[in-house]
Amino acid sequence: MTDENFVTLASALNVNIKTLKQKRQLLDGICDEAAELLKDKQVALTGFQILKKMKPIRQIEAAQLMVAINRSTINYARSLLAATPERQLVSAATPKKIKGILREQLELMERESANLEREVRLVEDSYGADHLDPVLTRGYIAKLMRSDQITRYLSLHHEAFLPAFKKITENEAFTS
Repeated sequence: MTDENFVTLASALNVNIKTLKQKRQLLDGICDEAAELLKDKQVALTGFQILKKMKPIRQIEAAQLMVAINRSTINYARSLLAATPERQLVSAATPKKIKGILREQLELMERESANLEREVRLVEDSYGADHLDPVLTRGYIAKLMRSDQITRYLSLHHEAFLPAFKKITENEAFTS
């Protein structure tokens, strides 16, 4: 697209030409996997500019963290950048300098960020099983409660369980 076309498009959309050009180049320097992870998220231009400072593997990790905790703010992107080891930055030759943060503090942040990423992955790995068990249990109890014989037995022999099982059954109807 030529500059003349940009001017025409920008004026038709009532958008700043500079903003339009930035949006056109939004994903230049962002790896496909990270772009795919963030495609449905609202990430500011500055957020993508921050991700571009990272190598592709770190972009993917950062995007996964943004999605996992549902946080794609500029400040969160900056904190991920600050916690990125220099070897995972595009310009690793120049050491990161962040105003007000000592090199030792930055190294501590990098280690803590790595630990946090591992913990998030562990939670993601176990979430499926942890979520599936209660769903299956709820379904099983609902099936039992549809049996007149079982509800009659519970009301005669274990009356204290009946209200809790009925409540679980009501909740099951909303989640099905």
